Amino acid sequence: MTAPGRRSSTFSRLLRHGFTDPSAAERLLESAELEPVKADPVLLEALGATADPDLALLGLVRLVEAQDDHTARRELLDTLIAAKPLRDRLLGVLGASAALADHLARHPRDWQALVTYEPRDLHPGVEEFERGLAEAADPVSLRVAYRRCLLSIAARDVCGTTDLAQTAAELADLATATLRAALLIARTAAPDDAAICRLAVIAMGKCGGHELNYVSDVDVIFVGEPANGADEGKAVQAATRLASHMMRICSETTVEGTIWPVDANLRPEGRNGPLVRTLSSHLAYYQRWAKTWEFQALLKARPVAGDIGLGEEYVATLAPLVWQAAERDNFVADVQKMRRRVVANIPAAEIERELKLGPGGLRDVEFAVQLLQLVHGRADASLRSGTTLDALKALAAGGYVGRADAVQLDEAYRFLRTMEHRIQLFRLRRTHLVPEDDADLRRIGRSLGLRADPITDLNREWKRHATVVRRLHEKLFYRPLLDAVAQLAPGEARLSPNAARERLVALGYADPAAALRHLEALASGVTRKAAIQRTLLPVLLGWFADSADPDAGLLNFRKVSDALGKTPWYLRLLRDEGAAAENLARVLSAGRLAPDLLMRAPEAVALLGDGDGGRGGLEPRGRAQLEQEVLAAVGRAGGSEQAVTTVRGVRRRELFRTAARDIVSSYGTEETPAEADQGALVDLVGGAVSDLTAATLAGTLRAVVREGWGDTLPTRFAVVGMGRFGGTSWATGRTRTCCSCTSREKAWTNRRPRGRRTPWCPRCGGCYRFRARIRRCSSTRICGPRASPGRRCGR
Repeated sequence: MTAPGRRSSTFSRLLRHGFTDPSAAERLLESAELEPVKADPVLLEALGATADPDLALLGLVRLVEAQDDHTARRELLDTLIAAKPLRDRLLGVLGASAALADHLARHPRDWQALVTYEPRDLHPGVEEFERGLAEAADPVSLRVAYRRCLLSIAARDVCGTTDLAQTAAELADLATATLRAALLIARTAAPDDAAICRLAVIAMGKCGGHELNYVSDVDVIFVGEPANGADEGKAVQAATRLASHMMRICSETTVEGTIWPVDANLRPEGRNGPLVRTLSSHLAYYQRWAKTWEFQALLKARPVAGDIGLGEEYVATLAPLVWQAAERDNFVADVQKMRRRVVANIPAAEIERELKLGPGGLRDVEFAVQLLQLVHGRADASLRSGTTLDALKALAAGGYVGRADAVQLDEAYRFLRTMEHRIQLFRLRRTHLVPEDDADLRRIGRSLGLRADPITDLNREWKRHATVVRRLHEKLFYRPLLDAVAQLAPGEARLSPNAARERLVALGYADPAAALRHLEALASGVTRKAAIQRTLLPVLLGWFADSADPDAGLLNFRKVSDALGKTPWYLRLLRDEGAAAENLARVLSAGRLAPDLLMRAPEAVALLGDGDGGRGGLEPRGRAQLEQEVLAAVGRAGGSEQAVTTVRGVRRRELFRTAARDIVSSYGTEETPAEADQGALVDLVGGAVSDLTAATLAGTLRAVVREGWGDTLPTRFAVVGMGRFGGTSWATGRTRTCCSCTSREKAWTNRRPRGRRTPWCPRCGGCYRFRARIRRCSSTRICGPRASPGRRCGR
């Protein structure tokens, strides 16, 4: 009679602990051997804390049943109940990986690999993994030993003992140990081949970068040399046989499955080229034939197995070529095109679920970081890391990436990589697609700590991080400033004092000594401002040198930086916002007007940002829009002096906008060529300045009227533009000329009928009769807020 009650109690406990099928779980617990599990609330709670409690319980039942005898089963359960580290590790793995549960069911004593809890077990290196694989004498035993080591890595991962970076590094170290063990098996099987050749295995890709996935192709390149005076041709053939055997040991499927494919297609000429080359053959290929992407791949090259000395010589020999790759024609464009091709080749049905290659995926982060490394790493050795997160950290420390951007990229990359790990860990299959099944999504979400609503929360966090990655990828990866830096000669991407002086002389600066003083003021020091300016200056100097007055450009840049250097947006704008840096260099080097206007309104630098080749913020504003802003500002002002000051500020900003637009348009870019019709450009400038002057007069008039008469003027009043102003063909620096017509009061200009001899404010009728007689009414423009008198006069 108590059984139903006990069942109901067990059912409720299982339901409370997160089991999705408590009835099936209760049936699994009916076995007498599992009575300790059912009776121990701590053990049930631990099962409920796993990513998939149902999966964890099923795996535990299979493991218990697979033990050789009752004594072995009691040892497992007693240790599981008594030892929390084992409980968390073992149940965590069983709840996250059906594949590792299968391994434990086939090799039931391997659970003991999770019992030890020594400090070295928390972060094992290659040597520890080599010891774990030492007894593997054939491909089958190597697979069993590999899965046993993988079991310990996964246990630390799902329990949170290691973070993403540590887990990826451990997986790379395990791959290194496995390649060494496989090569040892191959050498043992062919001692004659081993005796006449030196063979080095170079890890590439994520293994080379110390950031491997649970299931991934292990990319390698082989280098062979003769040993003991052997013939080079025979030595290369022997090395090829050893390399091929090593690859088969890792890649072939046995009764214990496979380890992972070893992929040598990153070698020179790909799958069409020889599997093994000598070092000189590698060097000749990279010097003459290699494509841009092949140098990008070498960023992560790392010797891992075989003759390590030969491998280190290979890396040292090719490293200079890697850091010269940015000097190649169209280097940046080639890398960008390669990324676009990757996205274009994703099947349409998968692109929304593609975690690695899709927009906002892992590859966006990796490509952006690698491009920045290749461009700036020529002169900054601190950037030369094969590990994505380490390289991102170095880029932020050097001022190449904004600190806030680096933090967001780091967080997003860690989340997406961890999500990728959880997807692969379940079946130990190579995939980057987010599953569609709710049970899979629930397990992944819970494994990431999302317990309240795992599916909804997982999708929300995934999309949020993908959006961040896509936005920052476009900001960093396509930053046009990189194109200019990539075209600098070697040694010029960062400035030392001697290099700066040499370059100034070569660029034709009239006063290199003064220019060098400006550079020292801008680039010296340890502040973030100085670090960013050191990055910008090599490119800016070239742009200044293309102008009529490079010395003035550099001096003006120093003045603007002194005025705005402490504002957080200024240098960030130049570094990140596309054409802003180039536009500023052009403007600062073009005469005195635009720089002088900018010095008086330095915040106008923001107008130089992206849009239409950098011209988006420089497009002239219409008269109606200008008058609306000016009149609103006058209305808010406390008095006429404050109002006029505000109007002058608007005028300076808009004059700078027009002058800068004129300057930038005269240069043009490949996408946005210089204005072909100079007449149209002159008309545009004249119209913009005339509209601005009309708005300025309207605002000033409103201020004067308010001070003298309040909001309502007891007369009708208009200001009529004459000459170039009236004809909307004014230049930015001309003197204002106008005629004022009104019914009663005075005005302040000399182009009224008969000049100084006539009243300051003639009536419209008098103006009309006079102009009709001397025919000088061809260019008139109405400026005042009351148009009727002026329009009659303008007839």
